[in-house]
Amino acid sequence: MQKEILAPDATRALVPELAETRHPDVWLYRYSDAANGWTLSIATHAQPGSRKLSLGGFRIAPESRTSAPGFTTDREAIGLAMGMEEKVHWSRVIHVGGPLAARDMTRIVGGKCVLAPTADARVGQPRDFALLDFAIACFKDVESTADIHLTTGQDLGHGLMSDGTTQSLAYLNAHFKGSVVADTSQPTGEGNFQLLKGMLRALDRPLAGATVGVLGCGNIGMHIVGCLRDAGATILAMEARADRRAELEAAGIRTWGAGDKAAFLALPMDALVVNAAGGTLDAAAVRACCDNARLRVVCGSENLVMPDPAGALALRDAGKVYAPTELGGMMGYLTAVEEYLAHLEGAPFEIGTLLEASKRLDTAGFEATARVRAGGFAETFEDAVLGLYGDVD
Repeated sequence: MQKEILAPDATRALVPELAETRHPDVWLYRYSDAANGWTLSIATHAQPGSRKLSLGGFRIAPESRTSAPGFTTDREAIGLAMGMEEKVHWSRVIHVGGPLAARDMTRIVGGKCVLAPTADARVGQPRDFALLDFAIACFKDVESTADIHLTTGQDLGHGLMSDGTTQSLAYLNAHFKGSVVADTSQPTGEGNFQLLKGMLRALDRPLAGATVGVLGCGNIGMHIVGCLRDAGATILAMEARADRRAELEAAGIRTWGAGDKAAFLALPMDALVVNAAGGTLDAAAVRACCDNARLRVVCGSENLVMPDPAGALALRDAGKVYAPTELGGMMGYLTAVEEYLAHLEGAPFEIGTLLEASKRLDTAGFEATARVRAGGFAETFEDAVLGLYGDVD
């Protein structure tokens, strides 16, 4: 196992947009196993020796990400750590979280772990246990040498391992104390839904009777779909997986495949919720949203959703209210940290406390959208939130 450490100057050179963020200091620990062809990058806003909690999921990068132009584990981890730091920031601003996270919020910073496997070592393949053992050794090394606390949870690439019985997150949890196993998709989806509900309510468009496009119907998207059905909304769903489309269609929901994105975004809808694998709101998608006369709300929790941040201003200028997906996705990280702190203290972990806490996003979504609307769309949703609640930095 080889290790390289990149200090903040080097990470800003690697990802220049990092310099424009609220907290531009990121450290990166790159581990490689040349014999096996594996690379793991751990990016964190936690300064060495700070003993801070570095929160962010452990991503075993799927082929759809590793084959993307310009992909490296370093850039992916840094970009995702930036998003996680935004989630931490917004949770502080709007005062949301479980009781333990709320108590320890000043200790929490954003981070992310991204592993590029070989095909034979992906979860479910013959060498998956060896791959996770490599990751566990790296996690333990970064904790002991950097003197920070790494907390990882659910992300892309996890599932049932090659023995047919062990879940990858359970294996990690059994061998590394910082790995948590709670299903963060449920609170994340609930937070998405509550935010959406509040935003539409501020535009006099209650969910009962609204039409909502859900782009990406994995675990998070399906939770949102269930909430929307219960609320009486009409659902339009775009999903890459044929089996999931069949499941949705059996429930009476119209679906579109991955190649139908342009047509999907042109459909009459009141809101769009994005929860795909990344990059959904590219320049073409932003233009399509701007051109959709009925569309008023864009939100979700997708990571790395908007390659060009200027898209947020384009949506605002077109009269759309866009809530950053980092804000919409904060409940996942808050679930992970709550579980981690509860186990450290020997206290019971109750996921219901996070579902209750997510209702705060309804209030924030309503108040910020109402402010944007009252001001004639002169402000972005982000600026409206800061105007209402103040900045924490």
